Amino acid sequence: MKESYELLGLDESASMEEVTARYEELKAKYNEEKWKDGEEGNRAARMLDKLDAAYAEICDDRKTASRDGASASSAFDEVASCIRSGDLSRAQQLLDAFNERSAEWHYLQSVVFYRKNWINESKKQLEIALQMEPSNEKYRSAYDKLRARAEYTTNTGGAPNTNPDVSAEQGKQMGGNWCVTCANACYTFFCITCFQYLCCGCR
Repeated sequence: MKESYELLGLDESASMEEVTARYEELKAKYNEEKWKDGEEGNRAARMLDKLDAAYAEICDDRKTASRDGASASSAFDEVASCIRSGDLSRAQQLLDAFNERSAEWHYLQSVVFYRKNWINESKKQLEIALQMEPSNEKYRSAYDKLRARAEYTTNTGGAPNTNPDVSAEQGKQMGGNWCVTCANACYTFFCITCFQYLCCGCR
């Protein structure tokens, strides 16, 4: 693939518009030169064949990459939909089926773990997502809120209940409703941050 770009005098970061423009420019040049006598004309004809092959290879490669990206995006949307509906088992099955694990994969895995109340595992997944995309504000915001919750747990000497469906009576049995209310508020605040992206489809 690198050779195809080099034939066009471009690097692999060139846009498709740049690739097409350069291809058309060189094709016009060699189309004119192929009518010349001797080796110069023969060389131009050979270059035309190489040029067409290189351009076709680049186009095919980019179409494949585009399809793969669209497929991954669609799969992530399905994972997000399962999380929103509370079907964490199906969400995990979909995540396990991915061959490549991008930053978005680790972010969604973190959300699944958080919904299961696996806080340490959730935090680790967010850390990986941030290592892969340190400038992603969605991951950073979720991580900061999760870290704040972990610090709260450490400072209070125990893990607050994060089950949003806990009853008042259950809260009393665990030592008072204030902790439950505070924990639920933290949980809700974190989930709002996470799931505003899932609901809106922001990436």
